[in-house]
Amino acid sequence: MSTKHPAAPGPLRSHEEAQTKTLASILTESIRQDIIAGVFLPQSKLKVRELSERYGAGAIPLREALSRLVMSGFVEAEDQKGFRVAGISEAELLDITRIRQWIESEALRDSILHGDLDWESNLLSASHRLSHLALRNPENGEINPQWDHAHDALHSALISACTSPWLIKLSGLLREQTGRYRHISIQAESAKARDLQTEHKEIVNAALERDADRACALLAEHFALTSQLVLAQQHSKQLARTA
Repeated sequence: MSTKHPAAPGPLRSHEEAQTKTLASILTESIRQDIIAGVFLPQSKLKVRELSERYGAGAIPLREALSRLVMSGFVEAEDQKGFRVAGISEAELLDITRIRQWIESEALRDSILHGDLDWESNLLSASHRLSHLALRNPENGEINPQWDHAHDALHSALISACTSPWLIKLSGLLREQTGRYRHISIQAESAKARDLQTEHKEIVNAALERDADRACALLAEHFALTSQLVLAQQHSKQLARTA
């Protein structure tokens, strides 16, 4: 005769739920970074069993992580078919770039207006760190993860004095969405001649000089050039397939 065990007490269930949520947060970030880096290609299926083997996690926190990534636009959910990586397109790239130019420029303008000495110090520190890191990993030619993190930190520092939490939040969301496209942009042949260090330095200098118009114009140009490189790379691939 089997004996039914009583349900776990409330505090224990709460602890287990908290652990699941914490693990789901870690998995969300890990999968998101792998999507941005191109480990999982656009439109590829994300099978829970394979993800479980890769990340050493159970199905429940993995499904929670994938559901969060659906909400942020990195993953698509298919009825009765599971999950797949969200696709990319020229139309989406141009739309994200246009909106990012608008949103992040507004955030930068407000940040320049309200930035204090601490803001200047943090911005200089972020700029210094980025300038001393290599863009590409010499082993595979992909974006160096340390550079990628420092790059995000610099763009965050630029707008950190903005007084609108929503402008900062939206800027961060759009920056994440352009991450996948940024990884594609460095594969373009013309990207080898791009001087990212100078681009970033000029934006930072304009911000520190409190020249908001110039800083915003340089920022918008910076985003536009990335889009142009992505489109050039995608066009080259299309030509190669039809040759």
